[in-house]
Amino acid sequence: MQTEIVWKEGVHFEATSGTGHTINLDGPADYGGQNLGARPMELMLIGAGSCSAFDVMMILKKGRQQVTGCKVELDAERAPEPPRVFTKITMRFIVTGRNLSPQRVKRAIELSAEQFCSASIMLKRAGVEIESMHEIIEEDGEE
Repeated sequence: MQTEIVWKEGVHFEATSGTGHTINLDGPADYGGQNLGARPMELMLIGAGSCSAFDVMMILKKGRQQVTGCKVELDAERAPEPPRVFTKITMRFIVTGRNLSPQRVKRAIELSAEQFCSASIMLKRAGVEIESMHEIIEEDGEE
C-alpha cells in the first residue's frame, strides 16, 4: 500500500492514495489552517468506522440478511496532552433492512471488531478502548 502527501500551503496538504483518490487535509486555524480539508485524526476515525462498516455489510450480505442501509456514528475521546492520541472510541451502528436477525447483526459487529477490521484492531492494540452498540430499523416489505 502506498500514498503520497504533498504540501500545498500553510498546513494544507493533498494526499493521493495508491488507487488514485485525492483527499485534502488541513490543520486547525490556530496553526494556520483554513478548513480546506479533514484533520489527520478525523481521517483515522473515518478509517476505523468505514473499515468496520465495510466488514459488517459484507458479513450481513453473505448471511443473506436483507440490509438496505448501514450508518456508523463515531465519537472519539482524546488524551488531554500531546500526543493527544485516541483513548476511547464509541461506534454506534444503525442498520436498516427487512427481517434482520438481531443476533446476526450483533455477531457481524463482533466479528468485525475481533477478527476483520484491521484499522480498529490496530487502534485497540495501541490501547484505545473501542465500544460498539447498534440499533436495527426494520423496514416494511412493501414498495
